Amino acid sequence: MRHVMGVGIALYAIAAPASLAAQAPPVTRPAAAAAPTLASLDSLITHSMDEAGIMGFSAAVIVDKRVVWMKGYGFMDWQRTRPFTPNTTAKVASVAKPFVGVSMMRAVKEGKLSLDADINRYLPFRVVNPHRPDVPITLRHLATHTSGITDRWEIYRATYTFDGDSREPLLSFLTAYFTPGGKYYAKENFLEAKPGELRDYSNIGAALAGLIVERAYGQPLNVYTRQHIFTPLKMTHTGWFMRDVDRTNHSTPFVSQSGFTVPIPIYGGTTYPDGALRTSVSDLSRFFIAMLNNGTYEGTRILDSASAAEMRRFQLTDANRPTNFPAADGNTGLFWRTKFNGLRVGHGGNDPGVEVEMLSDVAGNVGVIYISNTSLSGTDRRATGAIFDALWKYGEHIRATGSPSSR
Repeated sequence: MRHVMGVGIALYAIAAPASLAAQAPPVTRPAAAAAPTLASLDSLITHSMDEAGIMGFSAAVIVDKRVVWMKGYGFMDWQRTRPFTPNTTAKVASVAKPFVGVSMMRAVKEGKLSLDADINRYLPFRVVNPHRPDVPITLRHLATHTSGITDRWEIYRATYTFDGDSREPLLSFLTAYFTPGGKYYAKENFLEAKPGELRDYSNIGAALAGLIVERAYGQPLNVYTRQHIFTPLKMTHTGWFMRDVDRTNHSTPFVSQSGFTVPIPIYGGTTYPDGALRTSVSDLSRFFIAMLNNGTYEGTRILDSASAAEMRRFQLTDANRPTNFPAADGNTGLFWRTKFNGLRVGHGGNDPGVEVEMLSDVAGNVGVIYISNTSLSGTDRRATGAIFDALWKYGEHIRATGSPSSR
């Protein structure tokens, strides 16, 4: 998860950086009723939104690689005049990372990159852990969050830009972060452990992978992904920057605490590959189905089947498991990981004004995607947990019976 930063209002608490938040105990989720009906789904979702102060919410249920249910609720604007629909664009935080993963795997397939080579082969500056300069960092390390690169909070928080897209180039920021003597450089940008030894969720590490993809193809990631992912999949509501999407279709983000909901500015980020993607539930469902279907959606291939399988494959074994990430905590693919004790796979995302999940079972038979334009804190987060559980049970029911529950 991208960490959630404070937005300067008294009601919204500043959360810990992702490296700490990722270690927090999971939120307890209320059990949903078995096989919910369409009417009970509507009731649960609208009630949960009202109780938690969620302004807008959209979701899709996927069964056997096809969407069986999709709907939006609430509003995309603070005036409550425009509905939040499956086609409404919103920032999706760390759900951006699998798009970096697909782009990376395409470059690996084409021989432009290697997952296990020293990343310095591909960069115009050097990235060396000063604590372990003898051990190279690889793309596989970056994609499994075992590189030893950390998100130094006092630097990373400044990468959020609340007046539109960031004006600092990705290359400029990363050069200054990793080059000794650079504006953002410090030994604390790295763990003291060698690459591969510890798992520490790193947004900046993901952004570095995005830059490496850009260098491999000789074009910005936003341009490459539009040509090779968004356009082929007809993801018409998707882009990385505000200049890439229809601003009138972009939801306002909100933060809520104890049911009190406050709008905040639409914002961007300097390290955009780690979490600045903007998309809709309808668009995201196309990408997710392609990932679950070995790289193909309705005859359109965005990734060859072997590369898709490698991206989803659990990378950690007893021989290479990080010492701080026991088997009970799950496993990880390449910008793809397990959640809920290994029972769900995919990716999620959280940022100010957004909460997203894109998860399936390990076999890819049932999946749920949701985008909320409201970030929650404390016990309010149980609301989206309850909604997710109900949608999941609905998907399981569809797969078991072949038909929707009674209205």
